[in-house]
Amino acid sequence: MQSPVQEQFPKSDPQPVKTLTGFAAIREWCEMIKIEHTVFALPFALSGMLLSIPGLPPAQTVLWTIVAFAGARSAAMTLNRIIDAELDARNPRTSMRSIPAGRIKQGKAMLFAFVSFLVMLGAASQLPPICMWLSPIAIFWLSFYSFTKRFTWLCHFVLGISLGGAALGGWIASSGTITGPSPWLLALAVSTWVAGFDLLYSCQDIDIDKKERLHSVPSKFGIKAALDTSVVLHLVTVVCLVAVGMFLSLGLPYWIGISIVSLALAYEHGLLKPNDLSKLDAAFFNVNGIISILAFVSILVDKLLKQLG
Repeated sequence: MQSPVQEQFPKSDPQPVKTLTGFAAIREWCEMIKIEHTVFALPFALSGMLLSIPGLPPAQTVLWTIVAFAGARSAAMTLNRIIDAELDARNPRTSMRSIPAGRIKQGKAMLFAFVSFLVMLGAASQLPPICMWLSPIAIFWLSFYSFTKRFTWLCHFVLGISLGGAALGGWIASSGTITGPSPWLLALAVSTWVAGFDLLYSCQDIDIDKKERLHSVPSKFGIKAALDTSVVLHLVTVVCLVAVGMFLSLGLPYWIGISIVSLALAYEHGLLKPNDLSKLDAAFFNVNGIISILAFVSILVDKLLKQLG
């Protein structure tokens, strides 16, 4: 029996899927895991590394942290695509994604996710022991996220915690510890930032979420509530970043960077209104990409100036 959504958005007759090879295949896999979205979380993982120790982290620590991050993110994104494949196929916005469109087979995607987690574990083994000890928690959380929208509107916050964990992971990879308030404040800043922009992004799927009985803040409470909640979360983000700067006695480059980040968040929210989400792509991709890179650059410049001084 077809669901109401299937009846409203009937599938077209299956078309032959051309086997992709070479660069086209690589591009398809990169598109599936949205490799360009790495810009949202990796800079904060690197920021955690820089903030956690007085000097600069060794090159090999930076390398293995990036490899671990890439493996974890690739596995999590692939699992998300596999778990949501049937939902994506019924959503006009996502029906042409790699797996529902048949360009990537689920079996190959599962193997890719498994290998990606192995890469993460291999990289974690080259970092302080605590990274390996905490790896099972990371794997569980990254795998668990994709199921949450099926039973709770808190799914946005679960995603936020997943990426906040990247900042915490960078801190641990460099220092081997998570003592004091600063690493937790940084993780909270990233978590609320991610949850806030995920709330914005989910507004475009409010109709399909209601039809599929999926849970999200927009589908349960409405678009205005989602936008307002996002504002509150991003205020928390700014407060946490300010607190990090105060606890660690960071310098002028950091404060300039965080000031611009605050203005960028304000600009992002100014682009969107409950009855006009036409600028959502600009808010999601452009502004948030700038925010993560800017925060990292301000921390890096502050650290380099202190090293030179």
